[in-house]
Formats: sequence, C-alpha cells, structure tokens
Amino acid sequence: MRKEFSNRLETALSSIRAQTDFVADLALVTGTGLDGLIAEIEVESKIPFGEIAGFPVSTAPSHKGEFVFGTLKGRKIIAQSGRFHLYEGWVGEDIVLPVYTMRALGAEKYIVTNAAGSLNADYNVRDVMLIEDHINFQGVHALAGPNDDQLGLRFPDMSRAYDPDLCKAAMEATSSLGLNIRNGIYAAIHGPEFETSAERRFLRMAGGDAVGMSTVQEVTAANHAGMKVLGFSAISNSATGGPDQQPDTLEEVLENTAISANIIVKIIMQMLDDGAL
Repeated sequence: MRKEFSNRLETALSSIRAQTDFVADLALVTGTGLDGLIAEIEVESKIPFGEIAGFPVSTAPSHKGEFVFGTLKGRKIIAQSGRFHLYEGWVGEDIVLPVYTMRALGAEKYIVTNAAGSLNADYNVRDVMLIEDHINFQGVHALAGPNDDQLGLRFPDMSRAYDPDLCKAAMEATSSLGLNIRNGIYAAIHGPEFETSAERRFLRMAGGDAVGMSTVQEVTAANHAGMKVLGFSAISNSATGGPDQQPDTLEEVLENTAISANIIVKIIMQMLDDGAL
C-alpha cells in the first residue's frame, strides 16, 4: 500500500463520522445480484460512496454503491451495497478501502458474498457454495508496498482466511434449515471478460470449484485487519469449459443469483438466531 493510504482512510472516516456515529458489530458485502440481502436490514441511514471523501464510486451493474447502516436480528451491521473490481479500472487500494473503513467503524466479522461460475461439474446453477478457501489469479496483491502496522501485520497469515468456526456454524445452520449447500474453493480472475473454456479447465485443475472477479482482495484485507471472515458464492452460471459449454450473459447471472440469494439470507438469519454471528 502507498503511504498515502492511511491518510485516505482517515479522510473517509472523518467524512462518514460527520454524517453518522454508527458503531457496527458486523460487516456485509453484497455481490452482483445479491442486494436482496439488504432488504432484511432495519435501516437507520445510508451514505452513497460519492458522498464519502476519497472513496471510489462503483460502476458495476447491479452495484448501488453505498453503505447501509442498520440492525439485523439485534446486531449492528454495515452493509456495503456494491463493491469495486479490478476490471472497472480500480487498483487494490480502492477495492480494500471499504474493508478498513468498516473495521474502523467497529465491525469484527466480515460476511462476503459474490456471484460465481461453477468450475466443478457436480455443482448446479443456483446452488450456494460456502467458501472454504480461495486462490488469487488476479495478478494483484492489495497489501503490496509499505505496511501500516496500525492496520495489521506485515505478513498476515492466510491459512485460515475463512474462519473455521464461522464455516462450521454456517453448515450447522444449513442443516437445521434442511438445506443443502456446497463447500469449495473460490478462484478469482481479473475480468471483465468471462473466462475461455481452456482457462476454466485450467482453474478447475488448479483446485477451483467456482470462479469470479472479486472477493480475494477484500478477504485478504479483512484478515490483515483482524476480522473473522465468512463467505458465500451464489452459483450463477456453468463454467466447466467442457464440450457442452454454453455462452454466458449478465442477464443469466443476475436471474440465477437472485434465487441463490434467498438461500444465503436464510443461512445468515439462522446464524444470527443461533448467536454465531
């Protein structure tokens, strides 16, 4: 990170604190087509990213670009409605700025969601995958450069990037609801193009179960900041790269993700009822 990042973070926090004194327990990031998660929040206030000094503005489809402050099952939550992607032209620091912002506003747990294609042929479109780990194929590492020790360690451990206790609690909540979800590895690419069939076959051989264009920079930053991470992928399209591979469209992704989002909502709400979040 550049030395100016900490100053940028302080500027953003001052801008937010001029508008709200909200202190959070949880942070939630909604990916493409997953904004329905925010409908469950008892909203206290919203701040568009364009009204936060030094913040980028999301340009991705279905990403509103705002912080939503409110209560969910009695827990204070900040929801990041819309994220930033490398394919939009943002750099790593832009993508992780909201992570450190939400941490500074009190959030100790970080729930991340995304839409992803299924590299694993056993997965079905509209499944939900609990993210157990990830592989960074984006060619970018947001923590590169000088480290601010006040934000986190120079060499953060990523061997448990997705908190094992939260993952276990998510599976227990899923079981109690009578639902079935997948457990797997998320592979992140740069984008914006959907992967070639050869790339998809390579990503599968490399260990990926699902592929997308987000999440890994944010999760790395959340671990750096000392947050416990829980992640879900909504399987929005088949991405096996096999001989029957069909063309992908954004419309298909949004339609399928909206259905998977309902399952993710149920799991998160059950975890809150269980006291796991």
